[in-house]
Amino acid sequence: MRSIWKGHIQFSLVTIPVRIYNAIDTAQSISFNLLTKEGHNPVGYEKKDKVTGKILRGEDITKGYEYEPGQFVIIEQEDFDKVKLKSTKVIEIDGFIKSEEVHPTLFESPYFIGPDGDIAAKTYGLLCNTLKESGKMGIGKVVLRDRETPILISPHERGMLMYRLRYPSEIKNINEVPSLVEVKTDAEQLKLAKMLVDSMSVKFSKIEMKDNYYDALKAIIDAKIAGKEIVTVTEEEPKVIDIMTALKKSIEQAKQKPMEKAKGSVEKLEKATLKVSRRKAS
Repeated sequence: MRSIWKGHIQFSLVTIPVRIYNAIDTAQSISFNLLTKEGHNPVGYEKKDKVTGKILRGEDITKGYEYEPGQFVIIEQEDFDKVKLKSTKVIEIDGFIKSEEVHPTLFESPYFIGPDGDIAAKTYGLLCNTLKESGKMGIGKVVLRDRETPILISPHERGMLMYRLRYPSEIKNINEVPSLVEVKTDAEQLKLAKMLVDSMSVKFSKIEMKDNYYDALKAIIDAKIAGKEIVTVTEEEPKVIDIMTALKKSIEQAKQKPMEKAKGSVEKLEKATLKVSRRKAS
């Protein structure tokens, strides 16, 4: 595994030489080449001058910031080099927090952190075990891909994970979502729904986390390579039915296939359904 960043974790007077690695396996995605419809020839990606139409090489291109429409200030590599931030080489831990203090919308990308050599392994292990024992996560900043971003460091199995975070200002306001209104929930419906949720409670480790779209697409590709006929199955869109009918049917399914944690819950659900039905009838 090749590291993408080399530097130090620092908190107070403690310094740990570390390396950062991508935790995401990009090979688990299918990519396509662009081809012409006639002849299936590869389509090249050419950078062109939008005014003259001239094809450009890498050395012909620079970066500019548009401060007014059509007005740019040119930024050269030497200008980027003048931005001296400690976080380009050091992850300075600002403090230690509980994970529940960070809203889920702020989490962006996970990375592995490893010790930079055998000498650093002991101090690295000390920080890892300290985080495990305290139940805390270190929070700081690092420069990755020319941008300083806040990060969290947490223990993970035998090592540590680093989560790149978004800034809170990047998250839009949920109140901008259309059709969000205050709804007065029927007490009996809420009771049934909560009991149904309880009957379906399960450990995360028991849920199949698998990319079915990847498998289906790969099967089509393999079939085409082999010259086989592709059979497709069209799924019907689920019908929207009355909430009480939906709850009753869901309870009946829970009765037939009860979850491990739901022993005894199905009978309660059934009684509650009958109670609601009688109340509605009267």
